[in-house]
Amino acid sequence: MPTFQRPPRIPSSPRAVRVTSYRNPDKNIAVPRLAQRMAPISRMPTSPSAPHRPTESHAVALTLPVPPSVNHQYATVNGRRLMSSAGRAYKAQVGQLVWLKLAQSTHRTSLLAQLQSEWLALSIRFYFTSALRRDVDGGLKIAQDALCEGLGINDNRIVETHLYKHIDKDNPRIEVQLTPTSSP
Repeated sequence: MPTFQRPPRIPSSPRAVRVTSYRNPDKNIAVPRLAQRMAPISRMPTSPSAPHRPTESHAVALTLPVPPSVNHQYATVNGRRLMSSAGRAYKAQVGQLVWLKLAQSTHRTSLLAQLQSEWLALSIRFYFTSALRRDVDGGLKIAQDALCEGLGINDNRIVETHLYKHIDKDNPRIEVQLTPTSSP
């Protein structure tokens, strides 16, 4: 019995494959739809199981949406693995949230200078709707990449990573904190 093969889909218009910068300091970018859906930006709560670290004024703390699963982050197009539209949309949304957070910061220049010159520690608390549906490490790479791209820093400066998994059926999210740390 012959098998049916679909002809390859040809896009009707050119599409950008990769975006490297989400911030343009020369323009005022209004994001009213994003601001309505945006989760509140807050400090991360301390937990008895987490290592105690003094709160530093040069830390970045954000509440972000849960990233797409690993199965939805990449797509194969003509034999090449590319970031999927869901992955690109997530990175763009995180880039906008980082830009908004920096715009609210009174010490953004010194913050960025310190983040670009020191080793960094990343802490991510995942709040999933179910304990068994997602792995805690599945969203690490895309969240780390999106956060670092939004800040304009290289993610190879991160020498320490802490991942935590929690359940919150009503409000799935990730809480991210990026702080300067001592040597690697």
